[in-house]
Amino acid sequence: MFKELMIETPLAIIGTIGFSILFGVSPRHYLPCGLNGGFSWVVYRISIALNLTAPIATFAAALALTTMSRALAVHFKAPTVIFLYGGVFTLVPGAGIYAIAYNLFLGSTLEGFMTAADTVKTAVAIALGIGVSYMIPSKVFGWGKHYLATEDSAKELSHK
Repeated sequence: MFKELMIETPLAIIGTIGFSILFGVSPRHYLPCGLNGGFSWVVYRISIALNLTAPIATFAAALALTTMSRALAVHFKAPTVIFLYGGVFTLVPGAGIYAIAYNLFLGSTLEGFMTAADTVKTAVAIALGIGVSYMIPSKVFGWGKHYLATEDSAKELSHK
């Protein structure tokens, strides 16, 4: 498993950077996006190695990905979505979506629907992982700690 992970992780980083380029992310964010995607892939693979089901492993990876995206967003003073979109590339069940279309096209309706059920579970796991991570208060990541509003600062802003 370790040998495979040593090959797959750099590929996940490269794929994530490519996806970030495709979506027009600023070049200064390429490496953090790539490392975030690689990190989520490592979490996924370790979860699978611990005999978790694919949806649970995907949930854990999406939770880690979104939490790291939020931390990177604060560090780089950028929107969270920049780091999230690129990183989620490694978790999206593209092969499952392809298998659904392939099976339905060949007339294997039952197999196509079984694959669709697994793919939907994975997609829901991604959504839940993102949602649960957003339940963590922003102050944990340092967001807004320097921008505490006071009555004087509110008056100052209203006069500008």
